[in-house]
Amino acid sequence: MNENYIATIKSFLLDENLIVIQIFSVVFATLLINFVQRRVLKTVHQRLKKTSTQWDDALIHALLQPLSLFIWIIGLSLALDLMRFEFSTVLRETGIILFIAWTLIRFVSFAEKNILHQHEIAGKPLDKTTANAITQLLRASILITAILILLQTMGVNISAILAFGGIGGIAVGFAAKDLLANFFGGMMIYLDRPFNIGDWVRSTDREIEGTVEKIGWRTTMVRTFDKRPLYVPNSVFASISVENPSRMSHRRIYETIGVRYDDVKSLPLIIDDVKSMLMAHPDIEQSQTMIVNFNKFAASSLDFFIYTFTKTTDWIEYHHIKQDVLLKVSDIIMSHNAEIAFPTSTLHMPDEVKLDIKK
Repeated sequence: MNENYIATIKSFLLDENLIVIQIFSVVFATLLINFVQRRVLKTVHQRLKKTSTQWDDALIHALLQPLSLFIWIIGLSLALDLMRFEFSTVLRETGIILFIAWTLIRFVSFAEKNILHQHEIAGKPLDKTTANAITQLLRASILITAILILLQTMGVNISAILAFGGIGGIAVGFAAKDLLANFFGGMMIYLDRPFNIGDWVRSTDREIEGTVEKIGWRTTMVRTFDKRPLYVPNSVFASISVENPSRMSHRRIYETIGVRYDDVKSLPLIIDDVKSMLMAHPDIEQSQTMIVNFNKFAASSLDFFIYTFTKTTDWIEYHHIKQDVLLKVSDIIMSHNAEIAFPTSTLHMPDEVKLDIKK
């Protein structure tokens, strides 16, 4: 009896030692496989960067992190199998689903960046707003599909959830009306296209002005000119007027210039020369409205105004052109022996003032 008992204990210890060795082997193999695949993928990724195709390196880049997680989940599930845990199969299936979903989401993001970069290099800029909308829809579709498959894998009745969604959707709609308003506001931005990513926008109704950097499903991020990020709920754009200066066709020069009252006889010649200068200027758009006219008897000057448009819409280049125009106007005024007026006061005395000095 004692010998049988001792033999049973020895057999049990041998089995336990064998399981420990097997678990150790699985963990070691997982470490080794993960190390090798990371080195291989990084080498392949460096080589694929040199190719002209943007899809292959996006796929390899997308696999870098999810593949490590997948290997570890498979290794852990095998170790749990050796330990006779019941949920190892569920863990393995969950890992596969997470691996595929994470890889696809990363692939969509990297593919978007690569495509935009390739189009910029080729000189054929792609609409970033459209690309961003498509990638967000793809990521949302992948995520929702993965969640539903995970629930099915865990034994949850998907049909019951979908049926509940019809009833619960009403309650959710009331509870998340602001979220839904922002969502549909984002949809309207994508469909109506009042602005795109990279556009300069401003609103006279709200203190909003800057460059659009991101259009999300809930908020739009506008980078103000002092480089602060401004997050605007999408529903706001449905109730305010938005100006998009980035889509202007020309920029306007509208300046009032005054000359002295002593130069009234030279004013018609000055106006004619200024208009001739604008008509000959290579950066002034001749097809747009051009006005140079005497406008006002001001308190200290005879005012004439310039109303014209530049060909460029670039902010910096526009100011260079405007500076050139104003300097040439100054030269024209000086060429007629006239001067640009500035505020002065003249004291008129009717009679000669005499001082009565008594000694």
